[in-house]
Amino acid sequence: MEGGVIATADLCDAYLEELQVCAEGFASYGGRRAFCGPIETVRVFEDNVLVKQALETAPPGSVVVVDGGGSRRCALVGGNLAAIAARRGLAGIIVYGCIRDAAEIRNLPLGVLALGTCPVKSRKDGVGSRGEALHFGGVVWRPGAWAYADDDGVVVAERQLTPPR
Repeated sequence: MEGGVIATADLCDAYLEELQVCAEGFASYGGRRAFCGPIETVRVFEDNVLVKQALETAPPGSVVVVDGGGSRRCALVGGNLAAIAARRGLAGIIVYGCIRDAAEIRNLPLGVLALGTCPVKSRKDGVGSRGEALHFGGVVWRPGAWAYADDDGVVVAERQLTPPR
């Protein structure tokens, strides 16, 4: 358990029947390699205006999950947006897409998972949606469900789980 976060392996041992295990292989870029919190969702494609809005308004402790359609053609989160999330006390960001400014993000007290990096910035058209169930990695990411992430992977539960005994 790192910083009060329950290890995903321990969660799987105790609660497997309640969990969805993400099949996507994310890379960890943030200063926190383990994080958890209630999910806030954003769906965009190569446009990060709604991502910024979510990071500016999600409650502290949240995990903002961004469905970027798996695009590797641009970054949806960079150093400035990650700094907003860290300053506001968010637990983490999971991006089904790319980030940039990895060296900056590595130094922030924030969990950041993404498919990879890309130096190209996204469009700023404001197209997308927030607060809907997302589907990627074999998981349904529902707003209010809980995401738990560490070096072993990401699991999602419909409720906050207590440490196994």
